[in-house]
Amino acid sequence: MNPVQALREIGFLLERSRADTYRVRAYRGAAEVISKLSEDERREHQEQGTWPKVPGVGPKTATVITQAMDGQVPEYLQKLREEKQPLVEGGLNMRAAIKGDLHCHSSWSDGGSPLEEMMITARGLGHEYCAITDHSPRLQVARGLSADRLRNQMTVVADLNQVMAPFRCLQGIEVDILEDGGLDQEDGLLAELDVVVSSVHSKLRSDSETMTHRMVGGIANPRTNILGHCTGRLIEGERGIRPQSVFDAEVVFEACRAFNVAVEINSRPERRDPPTKLLNMAMEMGCLFSIDTDAHAPGQLEFQIYGCQRAEDLGLDPARVINTWPVDELLAWCAKTD
Repeated sequence: MNPVQALREIGFLLERSRADTYRVRAYRGAAEVISKLSEDERREHQEQGTWPKVPGVGPKTATVITQAMDGQVPEYLQKLREEKQPLVEGGLNMRAAIKGDLHCHSSWSDGGSPLEEMMITARGLGHEYCAITDHSPRLQVARGLSADRLRNQMTVVADLNQVMAPFRCLQGIEVDILEDGGLDQEDGLLAELDVVVSSVHSKLRSDSETMTHRMVGGIANPRTNILGHCTGRLIEGERGIRPQSVFDAEVVFEACRAFNVAVEINSRPERRDPPTKLLNMAMEMGCLFSIDTDAHAPGQLEFQIYGCQRAEDLGLDPARVINTWPVDELLAWCAKTD
């Protein structure tokens, strides 16, 4: 068995089970180290039993590598495979209708894995397309992409699409909605992207009037396709708890409906955003939706089922979920053309 694939699969299964980040990094880091070794170097380490001496390889990852190089399925990988359970019981009909994911991050910004690995994993999960939506420049803590870095990423995505066809990597961005309602990237550059997720990431405790004006400004921008994690809340997880932002939800969702912007159903377990009351309101007001993972690592791409379960339980018609649409229909809608 390929040791790099074994290590990455372990990382995927650990991420999927929401294991501690340091555990995941150990296996993904070892996979990165081993991937750079030649076949002769790998064979030499295997014959001499020196895997634990390789920088970035620890005792547990060394065991996995050794067993994989011997042609075995590593014991730890087999254990994780056997322990794998469905994340939820429901949501299967909605998930079957989903054709892609329109919100995920890579190591270009604050994600934990390369863009290529995110897309390979998305394809392996049965997606026909997946959008890379790394952060915009203002979010410096997340290594947001300057205009130049975003252009560089666009070149990488174009090359990736040449080798991954018919799967499509859609070029997107998660752009900050600024305090004045503007978007944190050059307008002309945003116009070149396939999909734009617009989100608020700062001053989340602003008063309702301030936040409503800010959000509506971002929604009304013709470049915006999806309103990301609208309340910004956190209900569990390593980052702690954060209450939802306050805003006039009826005004915000009416703006989404009027300006043809989808409301994101963010599938991350620590977000579950929007809360059920607001999700019901958006449904009743006739909004469109996008069920996304906001994944920052490959194993999190399976989290989409959490959002699918919520949507299905509330009776949302899959036809109102934009990432159930074929890619050409989706892209025409995102471009806001007839």
